[in-house]
Amino acid sequence: MRFRDPLGCSRQVPWLEAAQDVPFEDSPAVRPFPVRYGRRVAPGWWWSSTTGQLVAYGSGVMRTELMLLDRDPAVVALACRPVELVWREDGKAVGHAPQLMARLQDGSGLLLDCAGRSAPSAGLAARARVVAAAAKAAGWSYRLAGPPDPVLVANVRWLAGYRHPRYAAGPWMPALLEAFGSPRPAVEAVCELGDPIAVWPAVFHALWGGVLRVRLDEPLHERAVVSVARQEAAA
Repeated sequence: MRFRDPLGCSRQVPWLEAAQDVPFEDSPAVRPFPVRYGRRVAPGWWWSSTTGQLVAYGSGVMRTELMLLDRDPAVVALACRPVELVWREDGKAVGHAPQLMARLQDGSGLLLDCAGRSAPSAGLAARARVVAAAAKAAGWSYRLAGPPDPVLVANVRWLAGYRHPRYAAGPWMPALLEAFGSPRPAVEAVCELGDPIAVWPAVFHALWGGVLRVRLDEPLHERAVVSVARQEAAA
C-alpha cells in the first residue's frame, strides 16, 4: 500500500503491516480529487464534530457519507483517501484508493467508497472485492456505499447544522434531560424549558450527539417524539 506521512512524503509499506501500525487518520490524501470546471460537483471541506477538524471530500455523495460517519458513535477519527492499495493482476500493477477512511473505537478501520446514485461500474465492483478481502485480512471492514435513505439524509443534514459545540445545552443540560425523561413531542418540552429560539438549537445538538433520540427514518417535525437515548437503550 501507499500513503503520505504527515510531512507529505510518499511511502510504500506492506498492507498488513501498515494496517496495524500506521495512523492513517493523520495522513493527508494520497492524491487529490479533480476539479471539474463547469460542473456543480466539486471538492470541499467538512468540519467534523468527531475530531474538531476539517476533512476533505471530493463530491456531494462523499460529503453525505462523511456526514453520516461523523455522527456514528463508533467512529473516533476520519480521513479522506489516506491510503492506496496496490496489487498485481495479469502481471500488471493495479491500485485503488478508497474515498474515505474511519478509525473505529476498537482500533480497527473502515474503508469506504461511494457508488453514487447509480450501480457501481464493473471496474469499481472488481476493485471493491479486492479491497474488501484486504480489509478483512487486516481485521478492518470495507463498504461500497449505495444511495442512502433520502429521509435519513435530510434529517441528519438538518441536525448537522447544529453539530458545533456552541449549540450545546451547557449548564442547563440536566433540565433538558429531565424534560425528555419520558418520550414526548419535542415542542412540548421545548416550550417548558424557555425561549424556543434558544432551546431548539440545544435540542438539535443533543439529537446530533446521541444524547437525545428521535426516529430519523421519518420526517422531523416539531411534534416528533423525543426521549433520552440511554433510557431508551435500557428499556
